[in-house]
Amino acid sequence: MANKIVNQIKKLFQSQLAIPLVALIVLVVFNLIRDPSFFSIVIKKNNLGNNVLSGNLISILNGASELVILSIGMTLVTSATKGQDISIGAAAAIAGSVFVKILRAGTINAGTIFVGLLLACIVAIIFCLFNGILIAKFNIQPMIASLILYTAGRPIAYWINGGATPNVDSPLLTYIGGFIPHIAVPTPILVVIIFIVLINLLLKKTTLSLYIQSVGINERAAKLNGINPVVWKLAVFVILGICVTMAGSINVCRIGLINHETILLDIEMDAILAVAIGGNSLGGGKFKLSGSILGAYIIQALTITLYAMKVSSTAVKAYKAVVIIIIVVAGSPVVKAWISQLKNRLVEKKGAKATVAVSAGEAR
Repeated sequence: MANKIVNQIKKLFQSQLAIPLVALIVLVVFNLIRDPSFFSIVIKKNNLGNNVLSGNLISILNGASELVILSIGMTLVTSATKGQDISIGAAAAIAGSVFVKILRAGTINAGTIFVGLLLACIVAIIFCLFNGILIAKFNIQPMIASLILYTAGRPIAYWINGGATPNVDSPLLTYIGGFIPHIAVPTPILVVIIFIVLINLLLKKTTLSLYIQSVGINERAAKLNGINPVVWKLAVFVILGICVTMAGSINVCRIGLINHETILLDIEMDAILAVAIGGNSLGGGKFKLSGSILGAYIIQALTITLYAMKVSSTAVKAYKAVVIIIIVVAGSPVVKAWISQLKNRLVEKKGAKATVAVSAGEAR
């Protein structure tokens, strides 16, 4: 039994998840040495008088919710198109603005929220498909194609609400962005868990994952096998539209307003980094969602760690950049090849020593 566990651990650290797991372990050890109380979780009363979980770990899981959802969408886009969509923050701002527009049109209740989410999702999918058509039909490089929406998306979000940053206030929205009464876990964490389960069921119970990876690995070969690359590239942008709607809506519910300039600002860079840290190739092809999800939590854990060390918000990005560069370089093909060569040399040396020892024994 013990050998099986050891072998499983060895396989895990030899897999695509090796780099994010090592990065996570380093963060855990660092925080244990720096301040063991970093990992403490307590129950306290919130503003509404409900008992809720609190602590840095809860802050990491809760704060990374939008990033996790967007990282999943970014992973699928990267796999199919061999590039990244840098407009997801702007698209989330548009979705959030539509959501707020519908909420303010009438009384905020469960029906209004549902209609708001549905219409926001439709609008977000249309804008994401705009990028998808440029990429799939006109073969424009993904980063260049999404640059249009990256530039124009936030002004469009501002225009949707008549050039204002309106507030929305309702207990129901507070429940979505904060806590549901008598449930101690933040609602965004529960939403992320449900979304991960659903997206995994979609990928495992259908051929979606296979077709996306086939298109990303070799588009010409996929065509010869009857797979239409355009259809599956557009499909990932439909999923991305759903992701940006969820992220934008959760953020609106958290803060109770829509600010087109600040909502999920620079989130696209963190999403791309989460994909890279997770061991997924930014050149498309095979992907592992668990790697990207782990990468998103690592980024958030790093952010919370820096804040706990009293690093100013302006300096956090610089520190994050240094650490992330180290992680990404450590997971690069060049470094992996070098480590593989080093392992082979060590094995050869051990083999040579064993041969010498056997020869010496026979001579005696």
